[in-house]
Amino acid sequence: MNLVVCFKEVPVEDYLVRRIGEVWSDVELINVGQDRIAAALLDADYFCGHAKVPVDWDRIVAQKRLQWIQSSAAGMDWCLVPSVIDSEITITTASGVLADQVAEHTLGLVVGWMRNLPLFLQEQHDNRTNDYRKFIRRPTRDLTNSVVGIVGFGGVGRRLSQVLAPFKTRILATDLFPEKKPPHVAELLPVDKLEYLLSESDVVILALPLSSETRNLFDINKFSKMKPNALFVNVARGSLVVTNDLVDALRSKLIAGAVMDVTSPEPLPPDNPLWDFPNVIITPHVAGQFHRRFDNVIDIFVKNIERFKKGEKLINYLTKEGKKLGFPLRNAGFPLWSDFEQYSPN
Repeated sequence: MNLVVCFKEVPVEDYLVRRIGEVWSDVELINVGQDRIAAALLDADYFCGHAKVPVDWDRIVAQKRLQWIQSSAAGMDWCLVPSVIDSEITITTASGVLADQVAEHTLGLVVGWMRNLPLFLQEQHDNRTNDYRKFIRRPTRDLTNSVVGIVGFGGVGRRLSQVLAPFKTRILATDLFPEKKPPHVAELLPVDKLEYLLSESDVVILALPLSSETRNLFDINKFSKMKPNALFVNVARGSLVVTNDLVDALRSKLIAGAVMDVTSPEPLPPDNPLWDFPNVIITPHVAGQFHRRFDNVIDIFVKNIERFKKGEKLINYLTKEGKKLGFPLRNAGFPLWSDFEQYSPN
């Protein structure tokens, strides 16, 4: 039985491979980079990782060999094509593994925008600016006491609410399954209340998975429902947003600004108008970067291997409905990674 492992451009480090081998010695482990993953998956019985290149999923499903995908990513749009969704392939995700890092990065983007840090940094370092090092006070805004709307209340959305609560924010959230509202969240609402959330929020944060239902969800109609002084934040997937509509919303001042770690297309071309707005901050899809990222992925995979061998329910398992939606369901009777208390040493 072949277990294919592929997380990044180059093969996974030996010490991570050894961790897998210690708990699953009766599989042949095939460790490849992205340049070989499409071919390797044709001979895989199990797969742990994330294919970032085109893969012939229809052929893989037709072979009926691949039994289990343990994703190293939370977003599952890379493999959830119709044939995989309809197949019997077991799929578990890394949802929640990087929630701390994404929440931390989001906080940095929002606070940086609110406190006008890009302009202050430019005036400190760029001697081409008229106010180079003139120590001029500029207007700033407050995250404290603002209304924050979180669109998508899974692992990242819930962690964001915890991080933002100490700022005395009033937190609103929408989710497909609006259950188990934390006490620090003012309202946890169904998805049909999205326009209410948009109209009330000073900051709107996207924490949604990408699926056929959410692709291009944020268009000019959604932006028109937001406050003119609101900040739009996307740390989920670029294709949740119609980029041209975001540009139009900024130009027509339907919203006050935007910060984002993801774009559509990605990478964003140098001539895209989004780069030129002084009220926009763009980072290059780094919110999930973490020095222990792949260690943590192996943590969840090792636990799932142990559970798999015992016939126990797998962590972050996608039910049929979960496959269609692209994320593990909180009410499906399977454990979520966010349910486990975790400690990550430095």
